[in-house]
Amino acid sequence: MKNFKFKIRGNKYEANIKSFEKNIVDIDINGTNYKVELEQDLVKTKTPKLVRARVHTPTEDAAIKSKVGKLVKAPLPGTIFKLKCKIGDKVAAGDTLLIMEAMKMENNIQSEIDGKVKSVMIAEGDTVLQGDILLELE
Repeated sequence: MKNFKFKIRGNKYEANIKSFEKNIVDIDINGTNYKVELEQDLVKTKTPKLVRARVHTPTEDAAIKSKVGKLVKAPLPGTIFKLKCKIGDKVAAGDTLLIMEAMKMENNIQSEIDGKVKSVMIAEGDTVLQGDILLELE
C-alpha cells in the first residue's frame, strides 16, 4: 500500500504497510512482517447535535368537532378569481369553494370537510397572502 523510510539512531528502516483493518496494521519492516495494534483516541466532532422538542399536532377529528368551525386559508399568495359558494351553501368534502389565481395558474381551493358555509371573508378580485382566512365552514 504505502512505503515509508525511517532513520532511527542512524539505522535506516523501510516500512511497507500491507493492510489496515480497524486498528490492526499488517506492516513489513526491512523484510520482517509485524502485526501492530494502533492506539486510537476518540475524536469528538465539532458539529453540535441539533435536538428539537417534539411538535404536538392536534388530530383532524379534534379540528372537525370544534365549535368554532373550519377556517379555509389561502395556501399561497394570489388573487381571488371566482367564488363558487356563498353564505349558507352546503358543501361536501372535495367540492371546489373558489378559484384562486397564483403564479399565473388557476388553483381550485376545495373543502376538506362536509359542512355549511358560515362566512365569506373575501370577494372576487381580492388579493390575499398565504395564510389569510378566506372562508369559514361549520
